Amino acid sequence: MFLTDGEFSEIKAFRRELHRYPEVSGEEGQTALRLKEELSLTGSDRIVADIGGHGLAAVYEGAASGPTIMIRAELDGLPIEEISDVAHRSTVPGKGHLCGHDGHMAILMALAKGLGQRRPARGRAILMLQPAEENGAGAAAVLADPKFATLTPDMSLSLHNFPGVRLGHVLLKEGPVNCASRGMKIVLKGKTSHASYPEQGIAPTFAMARLLDGLTTLGNNGPLGPDYSLVTVTHARLGEPAFGISPGEAQIWATLRTLTDEAMNGLVSRAEELVLTQAKGGQLQVEISYEDVFHQCYNSAEAVAQLRQALDDEGVSHDDASSLLPMKASEDFGVFRTVAPAAMFFLGAGEDHPRLHNPDYDFPDELIAIGSRVFMRAIRNLLG
Repeated sequence: MFLTDGEFSEIKAFRRELHRYPEVSGEEGQTALRLKEELSLTGSDRIVADIGGHGLAAVYEGAASGPTIMIRAELDGLPIEEISDVAHRSTVPGKGHLCGHDGHMAILMALAKGLGQRRPARGRAILMLQPAEENGAGAAAVLADPKFATLTPDMSLSLHNFPGVRLGHVLLKEGPVNCASRGMKIVLKGKTSHASYPEQGIAPTFAMARLLDGLTTLGNNGPLGPDYSLVTVTHARLGEPAFGISPGEAQIWATLRTLTDEAMNGLVSRAEELVLTQAKGGQLQVEISYEDVFHQCYNSAEAVAQLRQALDDEGVSHDDASSLLPMKASEDFGVFRTVAPAAMFFLGAGEDHPRLHNPDYDFPDELIAIGSRVFMRAIRNLLG
């Protein structure tokens, strides 16, 4: 262990404090301020603030030249009401740290304390606290920020806790580990009329009904192979809640999901073609837009090798989780692979633990020491 039991107890308390005050994607200002204050106490060589929004990067320099290794965690919580009896439950109505990002931040705080006490021998270790992971915007915003040019890593590493897997056991494999996904928002526009004269208007009713079925059948929801696809209609609205008006507008929201970015391009084309065909047949105007865009998350062989070595050195059990990875869920960490080798490992949160995004989820504090040990070993192996 690179920190004392007392230091880990302090970080555990800090994690629980973060848990009490969640902020959702794009609104993480107070969370970032709390972390900046704590990071400044570790003696980092530089803290880069407001990167990609409310992001933070703490830099720890080695004495000799060498590679730059980045460890990433997320700042944001979720717009979900927490249902819990724990003393540190969320104090913010309708919002909660129900994905464990508070725990991921705590792991980086443990690394910050350790790196502050003992710098790398060479190169740089960067602790990246990224905003807006939950809506898929944060990692891309960090990369697009001019400040990132001074931080560009030679390798990026991250983790995510994984309920349903034995506490402390790690899942790690090369290749795809998270699916690509995006939210497709469809607006169909016609013309309202009196409900007794629907023929005097242009109602999107039948086009909407056909799309609800047709979009869903575009996906196969089969095995997670190259041809995997899934379309989930998440929201639909037709007209106004009134009995006297034949509707003139409809909205459909659907999540498109594939294993790879290439497959996503094909699914998007088929979905758009279907929407345009139905709109034309119904004499409707149509608007299509996209939100919550996540690219596939792909683990590079070089980065996986470093994590495996660190896991073995620390005696942490692990396997390639062929039955559990890739995950259907998405993660925006994958875009960091566009600048350097990158890999994420999945840290078991307990076989019977509440699942991610459940209203009663809470991050297991036992994982703070395990996760930070693995990352610190990888840093020491690479940077001394």
